[in-house]
Amino acid sequence: MNRTKVGAVMTDDVVTARYGTPFKEVVRLLRQHRISGLPVIDEDDKIIGVISETDLMRRQARPPEPGGHLAAWVRGLSRDARQSAARSRARTAGGLMSAPAVTVPAEAALSEAARLMTRHGIERLPVVDEEDRLVGIVTRRDLLQVFLRCDDEIRRAVQREVFTNALRLSPDVVDVAVYDGVVTLTGQLEHRDDVTAAVGLTHRMDGVVDVVDHLTYCFDDRHAQTTRPTVHGAAEGRPRRT
Repeated sequence: MNRTKVGAVMTDDVVTARYGTPFKEVVRLLRQHRISGLPVIDEDDKIIGVISETDLMRRQARPPEPGGHLAAWVRGLSRDARQSAARSRARTAGGLMSAPAVTVPAEAALSEAARLMTRHGIERLPVVDEEDRLVGIVTRRDLLQVFLRCDDEIRRAVQREVFTNALRLSPDVVDVAVYDGVVTLTGQLEHRDDVTAAVGLTHRMDGVVDVVDHLTYCFDDRHAQTTRPTVHGAAEGRPRRT
């Protein structure tokens, strides 16, 4: 199955910051490029963290600190609270960033990137190569590009990738109809497992919104039983010992 990779939809011109980039410069970069976050990289272009607008807002929202007793006040906080307090007072990207960064390989499928974004509640992912160096950035909007695939292109892809390449069947065995990304499969296949595979593979095709299954089958693989042949001949006519 030829599925679109993250590297095909990512933006490779990435706005980044270094560990020592000043707070105000980070704000200027976000404003100038109209973005909500950026990765922080080291000298080898490897990602060491990410900064979002939420990280910057912590500085604005920090509570007032007790004058003259700052050290004692900080010691009295929990570990998480101390880390949050330190980040709210940070002056550079290294202190502001969230680490470790959540990243995705350029060769990953779009579905993997979507699962990472959903799991971590983020809107963008830094994209890395085999050596974990930054090569791009992918956003939720980028992942939605596959749904702009036209219906006729989806139909041809399902016929080719699912039925011809994967199931080794003639593409005219099943009627494939696509409307607004919804694929309807109509026809009869030999085995029930073929139907299950056809529907599952079609669901995973780029641009498919849903699959309507009107497929039937001739043979139910799940209830197939292997029967042993009955042996006839000498054993049947053998005399009993007395």
